[in-house]
Amino acid sequence: MKEIEILNQEGKKVGNFNLDEKVFDGKVNITLIHQAVVTYLANKRKGTASTKTKGEVRGGGTKPWRQKGTGRARVGSIRSPLWRGGGIVFGPKPRGYTKKLPKKMKIGALKSVLNAKLKDKEIIVVDSINLENYKTKSLLSILRKLKVNSQRVKLVVPIIEKNLKLASRNLKMINTETSNNLNAYTALDCKKIIFTKQALENIQERIKKFLS
Repeated sequence: MKEIEILNQEGKKVGNFNLDEKVFDGKVNITLIHQAVVTYLANKRKGTASTKTKGEVRGGGTKPWRQKGTGRARVGSIRSPLWRGGGIVFGPKPRGYTKKLPKKMKIGALKSVLNAKLKDKEIIVVDSINLENYKTKSLLSILRKLKVNSQRVKLVVPIIEKNLKLASRNLKMINTETSNNLNAYTALDCKKIIFTKQALENIQERIKKFLS
């Protein structure tokens, strides 16, 4: 049975956590991770970029000069795409970039990321995170004792309590997330993942539901 040590807020070992072998089986599916990341980023795109066609640009209702006899080229509207201030021929219009990925594949990608992180020794488990106040230096003190204060860190907890939310909001390198919302992209987008014992138990149960 695989184990990982559990630390307290002082950075000292207080026990071992038994990793479920169905979840942490050492298998990493790079292709599945790539699909999950592409889907996540595509779904974040708003697709609001838009240009106006000749028919949407204001003005240009009157023919600027007569058709023949002036020596100039024939023009029907000053809003022609050939003119400055005219419409755009092949410009972007609002569109959706939404992609769909089956939930089982999303969970599989998360499982692969966690296995990769474990292999690279980028997972830390703590018994709990308890802040007596909402001061940023209190959280920094804990991270310093866990030796991760200068790295991009994902802090995963069952519930983001008020003190933790306020203490971490000014730290660009620290991102807090609940165990229910953790996905392949957010788990991958950090150097270290700090799980509380309860959060890691919750994630293992999430993943096991979709394993066949």
